[in-house]
Amino acid sequence: MRRVVILGSTGSIGTQALNVIRRHPERFEVAGIAAGSSHELLVGQVREFMPPVVAVSDPDAVDELRAGLEGLREVEILTGPDAPEEMARDLDADLVLNAMVGRVGLEPTLAALQTGKTVALANKESLVVGGELVMDLVKGEPERLVPVDSEHSALAQCLRGERREDLRRVLITASGGPFRGWSREELEKASVKEALAHPTWKMGPKITIDSATLMNKGLEVIEAHYLFALEYSRIDVVVHPESIVHSLAEFADGSTMAQLSNPDMRLPIQLALGFPDRLPSGIEPLDLPSLGRLTFEELDREAFPAVDLCYQAGRAGLTYPAVLNAANEVAVMAFLEDKIPLTGITDVVSNVLDEHDPAGVVSIVYLDRADTWARQRAAELIEQ
Repeated sequence: MRRVVILGSTGSIGTQALNVIRRHPERFEVAGIAAGSSHELLVGQVREFMPPVVAVSDPDAVDELRAGLEGLREVEILTGPDAPEEMARDLDADLVLNAMVGRVGLEPTLAALQTGKTVALANKESLVVGGELVMDLVKGEPERLVPVDSEHSALAQCLRGERREDLRRVLITASGGPFRGWSREELEKASVKEALAHPTWKMGPKITIDSATLMNKGLEVIEAHYLFALEYSRIDVVVHPESIVHSLAEFADGSTMAQLSNPDMRLPIQLALGFPDRLPSGIEPLDLPSLGRLTFEELDREAFPAVDLCYQAGRAGLTYPAVLNAANEVAVMAFLEDKIPLTGITDVVSNVLDEHDPAGVVSIVYLDRADTWARQRAAELIEQ
């Protein structure tokens, strides 16, 4: 029985992770769940899975949560912005699934790894912002950091058992999002409603907008750099609108290995929770004849400059990736609030990167300073 903590239990990844656990009650026990402020859904999850500890980041949610759990046996409730980190560090658990969104997920990742737990990582910002700190904690124990993103889960499967010296490069696939084929001029007029209409995946608003700008694909490049110890020159992005091939690995002998499956996040989640076992999933296998054909296209780097911004920040290292992430989070929120056009997101990020005076990633303090400065500067540029 594997004891699991789920951070971000009411989001897309968190709810699907609980679906996996519901299907395999003999394999998993929920040791704790954490959410922001999704009260009704959270109450339902607590009543069903009966975790001994629940965390809510929003202090105002506590009274409503207690009312919803009235009559239930005593449940410890942690509250405040540090509650997920406290849960990741202190709970008796085997694995922490970090499905939080944004920079706030870094501290819980570090806390879980520092206390010897395995982390199933869906919070890509943990590696984008603090990759050096995270990887230092799993030196000699890479199996304690298991990817959940479908692309990195696919790469892990393609590379398993292969000699690293035989690898030529990896290719991360991108669906192209809702604006595949649009020009930059057309993207300037894209609405929030259009940007939130992803053709393949159902995700939260922040990640969906990152998919519309392809910023998420650039962040995944940085994530792959850390997860698989790859130089950026050996990581490429290719557009694959069917979202059937999730990533590919190309080897020195000319062979290419790919992982294919229907686009269903329950599969990489289940692989991460049950690693190294493959469990029955209930996910339909591919019907290859019905697919007809699979298509691959070059990335339009002029229309979608976010990917190259991530390569730029990743190669520069230091606190540049932290600044890129912070500026993007602020700019995405500004777009959702109709303050800037979709193309303004990458404009803001580019300007903030150009102005940044970097520092080494010596500790979380240096990352916090860079993050705070980038958010303030991005907000100023948006107001201007």
